[in-house]
Amino acid sequence: MKERLQKIISAAGIDSRRHAEAMITAGRVSVNGEIVSELGAKADPQKDVIRIDGKIISIENPSCYIALYKPAGYVTTLSDPQKRPTVVDLVRDVPERVYPIGRLDYDSAGLLLLTNDGSFAQKISHPGFRVTKTYRAKIAGRIPPEELKKISRGIPLPDGVFKPESLKMEKANDKSTWLSLTLHEGRNRVVRRGLEAAGHPVTRLVRTSIGSITLSGLSEGQWRSLSAREVQQLLSAAQGEKGKNILDNQLKINNSRAVRVNRHHKYSGYKR
Repeated sequence: MKERLQKIISAAGIDSRRHAEAMITAGRVSVNGEIVSELGAKADPQKDVIRIDGKIISIENPSCYIALYKPAGYVTTLSDPQKRPTVVDLVRDVPERVYPIGRLDYDSAGLLLLTNDGSFAQKISHPGFRVTKTYRAKIAGRIPPEELKKISRGIPLPDGVFKPESLKMEKANDKSTWLSLTLHEGRNRVVRRGLEAAGHPVTRLVRTSIGSITLSGLSEGQWRSLSAREVQQLLSAAQGEKGKNILDNQLKINNSRAVRVNRHHKYSGYKR
């Protein structure tokens, strides 16, 4: 069935309809080899070959990359036998079926990436790649400077040494201390286990960034789409120079500078 070109381009996840219209009027879109510059033009996405800047667009199953501000009290799985809320409940209005990359435990909050791109997920989460993750951890009491040095040197755990790439004290008083930690790994509950093994159990944990992606602009329970540039930056961080051109021939992701944010989810807070 034929549809307007701008609708097809938008449905493929490439850009908004408004920006798709600009592409059409600029002569950047072709159908079956013919440049189309009229906004009323239609095409059949199942039969016609549609190109933008000479590159064929993928109509079915566009890749989707999501940044979510996970609240505490959500399980980072697709389903839970205990019927606890899952992170998927927070992205129900994402058109594609997405799944979380890596872990963020039930009691922790912060940045979580979700996607339907298996190759991307593997590159970002595999310990052999070098994507940094930054956390803010709250512990009870004031931590002495020598304790920070001890943790920085490494804390033995049953599955290997916990050794942050960087560790610094953000603020402290007699009641509590906030630490900022950066790691390249994603072992299960490694920050909590590492600090507890050092004698400083975590009372609150928030992941603030993954690579160049941060929580900026998001409130708890909200999500946004990653731009093509952000996806490329993550791949570049994971693979060095190889990652820079991974997506050059893929127009399946949202290339817009506009950030799409879900503001419809009514997050009611973390209840134990």
